[in-house]
Amino acid sequence: MNTIELENLRKPDGTPFFFEYDRKKVVEPDEFQFAAVQFEHGHIYGQISHFKSTGAKLKWIFDKRPDVLKTLAEKYPDAKVARSIEEILDDPQVKLVTAADVPCDRAALGIACMKAGKDYYTDKTPFTTLEQLAEVKRVVAETGRKYGVNYSERLGSEVAFVAGDMIEQGAIGKVVSIIGVGPHRMGAPSTRPAWFFKKAKCGGILIDIGSHQCEQFLHYAGAKDATVNYARVDNFHYPQFPEFEDFGEASLTSDNGVSFYYRVDWFTPDGLSNWGDGRTLIVGTDGYIELRKFVDVATGLGGNQMYYVNKVGEYHVNAQHTVGTPFFSKFVLDCINRTECAMTQERAFKAAELCMKCQQAADARR
Repeated sequence: MNTIELENLRKPDGTPFFFEYDRKKVVEPDEFQFAAVQFEHGHIYGQISHFKSTGAKLKWIFDKRPDVLKTLAEKYPDAKVARSIEEILDDPQVKLVTAADVPCDRAALGIACMKAGKDYYTDKTPFTTLEQLAEVKRVVAETGRKYGVNYSERLGSEVAFVAGDMIEQGAIGKVVSIIGVGPHRMGAPSTRPAWFFKKAKCGGILIDIGSHQCEQFLHYAGAKDATVNYARVDNFHYPQFPEFEDFGEASLTSDNGVSFYYRVDWFTPDGLSNWGDGRTLIVGTDGYIELRKFVDVATGLGGNQMYYVNKVGEYHVNAQHTVGTPFFSKFVLDCINRTECAMTQERAFKAAELCMKCQQAADARR
């Protein structure tokens, strides 16, 4: 295997790539304080960890369920336990609220936060209907606040940032095709909350875990929009949950001509060493990049692995513990400076819109 250190990787003409590294601590605790609310999905813990790594202070925690809130108070002893969401929204020191509410309730929570003068950062998927998106767009325009989205399959992956930097610098020429797969492990259904199996609550598989894929597509394609060509969903294995979808796939074409296919499912076998073998294959006119973001099957290397082929040769890069995840420090600075360096609001909304349109197309087939 032609494994190469990231700093030794070169373009086909021999010049080095430039990689953006995570700046980590960018604020002092009293400079940027945030709250974490509604712990319905485990992604919220990663959201908290990422924001704390920037230097920001977790001031408040809240969940509507008293038993969950008691556990959270033990986990985050330095944070204050709110009696209600209103107590947090009334605190002028809180600049950002991060949350992982039930998917269908994420928009309403975000609207309340923004109307209270707070920026908002929600777990994916940010919406379950296009009507929610339209209303949130209106409130963003009215308040000037941010509605950030935790598209964690890219934003939480080092190798995903490495690939983005390389593609922007012409590593594979013009991007023409992208394939994304996002399998997930179900585990015991009894460990899942009731809303997980309700279509109106989670939106469907192409909206829920499919939202990751649509964001990655727009990013690597350098696109602003796309057309849905085909979409399909099914329930192959869980007849006891008739509203649940355990498989979904869709095909899109971007406004700049890039082809995209993605597949998401709940069929990660128990023998895999992690929750899902998420991969992205990006093909360009001068080469291709494959990302094995979370596991490199049977090699023992773990995730954050990249395979890169160009006109000169073929390369393997272990991107673990290299560039970090620059998004979160940039997002905090965006909240302070009112800039859009981490991700534009347009991109966050468009990824959500596309996955909902995919879901609509799939639902129309059933």
